[in-house]
Amino acid sequence: MEAAPPPAPRAPREARGRAAQRLANSRAKEPERPSPVRLWLRRRRKLLRPMGIGIASIAGIAVVAAGIYALDPTSRLRFIVENFAVFARDNAGFAVQEVEVVGRKNTPKELLYSALGVSRGDPILSFSPEAAKERLETISWVEKASIERHLPDRIVIHLTERAPFAIWQNNNRFAIIDREGREVVADRLDAFGPLPLVVGAGANTTAAGLIEQLHDAPDLLARTQALVRISERRWNLRLYNGADVLLPEGHEEAAIRRLAELQQRDALLDRPLAAIDLRLPDKLVLRPIPTAAPAEQTPQRRGSGRG
Repeated sequence: MEAAPPPAPRAPREARGRAAQRLANSRAKEPERPSPVRLWLRRRRKLLRPMGIGIASIAGIAVVAAGIYALDPTSRLRFIVENFAVFARDNAGFAVQEVEVVGRKNTPKELLYSALGVSRGDPILSFSPEAAKERLETISWVEKASIERHLPDRIVIHLTERAPFAIWQNNNRFAIIDREGREVVADRLDAFGPLPLVVGAGANTTAAGLIEQLHDAPDLLARTQALVRISERRWNLRLYNGADVLLPEGHEEAAIRRLAELQQRDALLDRPLAAIDLRLPDKLVLRPIPTAAPAEQTPQRRGSGRG
């Protein structure tokens, strides 16, 4: 019986360790392919890094500015604010790029942008919405303005304009007024459609109620050429046919109803009248148009001829 062959010699433990290390090193040298999520994060990190630097710088300047302001709150405040706004514009994109105006119909654009006081590319942080609002509300067309600053680059303006209500004539001067009697424009009067004409001192601030009462008597309103304020106390209606309707002081509404009834019943306004006096509630005075007296004919003498 043959003896079994001797076992193969085993490598020393140190040799086995070195082989394992070489295998691990060779595997480590193989590049690891990043996942899609990791690639996305790397790209966003590169994009956000400059903005992060800008925002961090702005935050740092804000801290320094606050310290300087605490030491000297009066003389250096404007300098700090202006320089901070310029830095924010140049380093973080805080510059005006868009101005949106909502509600503008009649306000001239050149007046609006002049009062706004900002241009494209200006630092948006140095723009004061409160100061711009005050300037906008000095424009005659603007009743109310609100301004929003949308960082980093947008300004939104909301306007409430005064509505044209009537044309006011005073001392041969004409102007468009709103319901409260404020002048909004003194030119292009025909650009706003047919508007009631009110005449005289104080007519601008007191005509609204009478105009609304005339809207309840559309036939009379259509015949009325002008509402004339008399001595700043009462009203006359000047009709297109030349007649004057004298209204009582403080009782215009009742007189208008009375006149509308007379027109419906008797066609009073179709008569050739110079004036209709309604100042007394229990009396109606009509003044006809004076007729011209016939011209006198001068008798002509017959010339005597010789026969």
